[in-house]
Amino acid sequence: MSVSVVAPHSKRPAEEDKVFAANRKAQEAAKKVGADQVINSTIGALLEDDGSLSIMQTAMETFKNLPDAEIAAYAPIAGLPEFLEAAKTAVFRDYRPKGHIRGVATPGGTGGIRHAVWNYMEPGETLLTSDWFWAPYRTIAEEHGRKMTTFTLFDEKKAFNLASFKEKVQELADHQERVLVVLNTPAHNPTGYSLTDEEWQEVLTFLSNVVDHQSKKVILYVDIAYIDFAGDMKTSRGFMKQFENLPQNLLVLIGYSMSKAFTFYGLRSGALLCVSSSEEVADEFESTAAFSNRAVWSNGTRGAQRVLAKVYSDPALLEKVEAERAGFSKLMFDRARAFVDEAADVGLNIFPYRAGFFITIPCENPAKVSEELTKDHLFLLPMAKGLRFAACAVSVEKCRQSARLIKKAIDKVNG
Repeated sequence: MSVSVVAPHSKRPAEEDKVFAANRKAQEAAKKVGADQVINSTIGALLEDDGSLSIMQTAMETFKNLPDAEIAAYAPIAGLPEFLEAAKTAVFRDYRPKGHIRGVATPGGTGGIRHAVWNYMEPGETLLTSDWFWAPYRTIAEEHGRKMTTFTLFDEKKAFNLASFKEKVQELADHQERVLVVLNTPAHNPTGYSLTDEEWQEVLTFLSNVVDHQSKKVILYVDIAYIDFAGDMKTSRGFMKQFENLPQNLLVLIGYSMSKAFTFYGLRSGALLCVSSSEEVADEFESTAAFSNRAVWSNGTRGAQRVLAKVYSDPALLEKVEAERAGFSKLMFDRARAFVDEAADVGLNIFPYRAGFFITIPCENPAKVSEELTKDHLFLLPMAKGLRFAACAVSVEKCRQSARLIKKAIDKVNG
């Protein structure tokens, strides 16, 4: 007879994380047949061609050269003030919207999502995101007694499905006072899609109508984890100027992470910013999020916060960081382009890729296709309706090879 002590709300099946399970299988295969024979496209981290982690040396050296006390000491609960100002600069650059902007430090982007779910939803309510999404969105919602539903990301022309978005927002607005919408853009995980400026205008016009004419509150969470691999400043950040002069009941939250931008994956540092036309709403966000910081993780990683503050207060250091990041971005672009071009040549159907770490291949029976691919020592992430290929972790040549192998496996499984 089994024994359970955990509270019922936390009782759930013990499951290994799918991404880390797939990575474990790839590593086991590499030990058997050699790493050069394995294509490990499972983990969302930028890797060198030899499979080692790409590390931004300028940022790492800055971190290592900090005084011991700057690494060992506590950070303020809300984050170092200099860090929070630097985070605003890092996020907006030349496209800072007018309005009231506040921020708190978080452990990467995950902490920001947690705060949005907990502080802007009631128990049992439902958040909205796209049908292709980062799995922890659902995990975080369920952990906090909330639910998640999705809209269809792409229409039949593989463009942003505004009709589905509107329909799903309205369904929630009909039953909830607040609607939390999570959009991961630019460089969406897992598809690599980025909303255009025109699509953003449509989204914000509709959400403004919901709050103005239906007396609802909408919280728009923009997950920008991959923004520094999403093209030039105008391409990656120009849309943020549209966050100006929105209705006071339409609150924009922006989740920023140092994990990708500085290859500081394990240091767990990021920021949650708000943009509001209302000073009262912005101040409320700041005090609420700081309270949650204290309650959940107390404070963040001081050393990582100090690095960001130093980078954005030293033009010469920032120039070095951006030059190094530009090299990483080119590496990422070359890999993705190799896969996309080869996919076109062999007739492999993929979703429109604009930027970022991942490419998605819609297909039937993704778990069976993924299993078939392991016979060729290609490991990726099967999702509900397709496959996620992490071009960030695969060399240019292996990206080309992968497109061919995936096409072959899909044809074999689905005939």
